[in-house]
Amino acid sequence: MCFCLGQIWYFFLQSEIIHYWGYPHEEYDILTDDGYYLKANRIPYGIHSPRKSGPIPVVLLVPGLVAEGRSWIANLPNNSLGFFLADAGYDVWIINNRGTTWSRRHQNFTIDQQEFWNFTFHEMGIYDIPAAINFILQKTQQDGLYYLGHSQGGAIGKLRRKEWSYFIMLFCVAKDFSVLVQCPKAETTFLTLQKSRKIWGTKEFQFFSKRMKTISTQLCSYPGIDELCLQLIYLCAGFNDGNLNVSRVDTYLGIYPDFSSVKTIVHWSQVMFNAFFSSVFQRTIHNICSFNPPFYKIEDMMVPTAIWSGGTDIVTTAKDADQLRLRISNLVFNKTIPEWNHADFIWDTEAPKYLFPEVLNLMQMYQYNIPYQSGHFFSFSERKCL
Repeated sequence: MCFCLGQIWYFFLQSEIIHYWGYPHEEYDILTDDGYYLKANRIPYGIHSPRKSGPIPVVLLVPGLVAEGRSWIANLPNNSLGFFLADAGYDVWIINNRGTTWSRRHQNFTIDQQEFWNFTFHEMGIYDIPAAINFILQKTQQDGLYYLGHSQGGAIGKLRRKEWSYFIMLFCVAKDFSVLVQCPKAETTFLTLQKSRKIWGTKEFQFFSKRMKTISTQLCSYPGIDELCLQLIYLCAGFNDGNLNVSRVDTYLGIYPDFSSVKTIVHWSQVMFNAFFSSVFQRTIHNICSFNPPFYKIEDMMVPTAIWSGGTDIVTTAKDADQLRLRISNLVFNKTIPEWNHADFIWDTEAPKYLFPEVLNLMQMYQYNIPYQSGHFFSFSERKCL
């Protein structure tokens, strides 16, 4: 059944996946200040815990680079963080960043126009995340929420204007790569990605086309071929060989890697090349070597922050994680799981044992850390609700 389900999972909307497992669901389009519509999916409560009377604590899940919201619900409910938190009594919101499968609309541009793809992770941080927080707080009438980000999802959460820190009760990051200080092949990566614009153009970045994804979800369900498909995922993100559900590889490859802008990929390659987290996108290797762009001021974020990292991560190193911790002003939890790689934080079969309980315990610990402070946030009248 897993094989058959995996073959059609690629075609399922996030709402259909949530409904398939029997969970309540709501779907919204959130408008950013620069005109992008972001698809947000909500699981307002779980099915394995009693419904609470009164306000339910809110948590926002933000996926990583070339990942979309289904990554949080790709496993069975007991092994997916989105469902786990709903069953633990939380109001779960999953956002899809601009350019991904579910967020490909703009007020003025179509995806065929260059202007639509004129963004990097910088715009996601300063537009997408505030818009999502704004909308969710207005919809739920809550004063604050929990923020959980994986990979790029953690990095862009730090780019908000300082005022937005007052909305976050706890900031949880699994495999953040906003600090990259050790990348042995960084220069090669940068040059390759610059040259790759001749292959992908200057608009959308795709590892696999939609047609290739459709074919892969069919082929990868067969024994033997599924092992080859696992290697494709490993090249993109990395995982612990012993703790990935091989029977769901067709599902994973159907939803990951997803789409983004070429400009986003090149911007990240520049971060790797220059080994610092900067807001400035440089068009040539000469410019990035001769000009020092401003750092993002990670230190200014005073929100209680928890970080998990993996000892075998192919994207970020232990040294990267150490440097990031030094720059976080309010680090309340810090853990390295030695055998984990980059994708293990969302798909590892041992996540319910090693990660989920720690996330839940921290959220409960900071449940009264309501960040509301008069005069330090935008009023409800300024918030957009579609």
